[in-house]
Amino acid sequence: MSHNIRVTSEIGRLRRLLIHSPDAGIGKIVPRIKDQLLYDDIVYLEKMQEEYSEYLKVLLCFLDQDKIKGKARDPQYRQASYDNNFDSDCVLTIEQSLVRILKNIDVKYLLIPSVCAIEKCGLKVQKRLLETPAEELAKTLITGIVKEEDGKETFIFAPIPNLIFTRDIGITIHDHILLNKPYEPARNRESLLFKYIAHFELLDQSTKDDPDRLADRVIELREQNLFFFATEEERKLKNVSIEGGDVMMISPGHLLVGLSERTSAMATDYLIEEVFGRNIVQKVSVIKIPQRRAYMHIDTVFTQVRKDLWILFSPFSKKEITGRIKNFDFAGHLSPVHTEPVYNVEITQFIRVPERHRNYSVTVNRFDYLDDLFEQISQEDFGAERCEIIPCAGGVFPYSEREQWTDACNFLAIREGVVIGYDRNIKTEEEFRKRGFAVMRSADIIAQVEQGKDIDEVVTGDTLILLPSAELSRARGGTHCMSMPLWRDDVPVWV
Repeated sequence: MSHNIRVTSEIGRLRRLLIHSPDAGIGKIVPRIKDQLLYDDIVYLEKMQEEYSEYLKVLLCFLDQDKIKGKARDPQYRQASYDNNFDSDCVLTIEQSLVRILKNIDVKYLLIPSVCAIEKCGLKVQKRLLETPAEELAKTLITGIVKEEDGKETFIFAPIPNLIFTRDIGITIHDHILLNKPYEPARNRESLLFKYIAHFELLDQSTKDDPDRLADRVIELREQNLFFFATEEERKLKNVSIEGGDVMMISPGHLLVGLSERTSAMATDYLIEEVFGRNIVQKVSVIKIPQRRAYMHIDTVFTQVRKDLWILFSPFSKKEITGRIKNFDFAGHLSPVHTEPVYNVEITQFIRVPERHRNYSVTVNRFDYLDDLFEQISQEDFGAERCEIIPCAGGVFPYSEREQWTDACNFLAIREGVVIGYDRNIKTEEEFRKRGFAVMRSADIIAQVEQGKDIDEVVTGDTLILLPSAELSRARGGTHCMSMPLWRDDVPVWV
């Protein structure tokens, strides 16, 4: 099964994406290893799955409504809802994609030894996995769990609970796929599984393909030659890590890259070389933010809502940054322990200038504030007459900091002006209402489509869709994080 791949903005109508429902492995995390697995707390899995089910169904309402429309009393639909398995060609899942590629024996014999190598499994485990049917094997590769003949469950390797954040493992840049390199070792298996899904499911490549075709539409960043000869300190400086929350295909010729806790300067360097060398984009704006867990990626600080509308964590705004300059904290900077949060931001924009014989040169622009970058994108890239920024929670402390922590700046746009977010961020919800947005609960939308209404009758105009989020938000990622767009309609642009 091959799928069209094309994304040229963050707000074009979404047609296809890749997601992953919370799996059994998440429900087996114990407190003493939660930090190692990048969770701040253990979660109530059943509740989390219930909340995620609404997210999945809302996506189906917009992308594949025939799976839901008019099926309120259909027993098969109720079973699909229970399993979170709708077999949609538009809302693809990691598990179903894995099942399909694992049915290819050549792919299976490439993938299983690779997984066993990074998980340090013995040959006995490898042989067992190679003999396991595709459906069961896909579950094991995700959860780390095998079922014994007596029904007992055994861990053969660790769970990968962050797989629900599919954006971090891959990004669609035009018709190319960037294979991300996770910062934390706990995510290495996720990255490996997606590499095989990208090649053999999304791009429909063959194990018999020559290397040039395999690399044709895949961007894979590798460490420098002789990286293994570097000292530990040199490795830290030259580390190549990049995660999807730091990459936004913001307009057809413009890529945003965050330089953050999880994305390194070396990876950013390699990525720019790749996209400029392949002539995929003409501008790359690199946004350096402080290395803090509270805002580990740029999509925890801002996302785009419409051509002319953005949401931003207000301490990173021009207004608050200039205010802090006027009221400089001398005592805080003289103190041996600097405990105040840091919100400085640096923006460097690289512009590809074509030259003869397919060569190019590069010019550099710099921005002092995110506001100025947003204005350039809204007005120059999209031709909007103005640019407005919604401050998360109205920019009022302590609500702004609390709601940013629970992903009030992290929205998935289904189409321009229609975004999905968490219901717990009530101050941010008020800001959307002030700007004329309708606010709808995900359950209400699903119920109307289940009864037979067309989604375009249910959702009209600018709309904020709210998901239940008591447990989902505790995983430290929002709807933008929980999505890997594969196809969006193009948005009319100015240039």
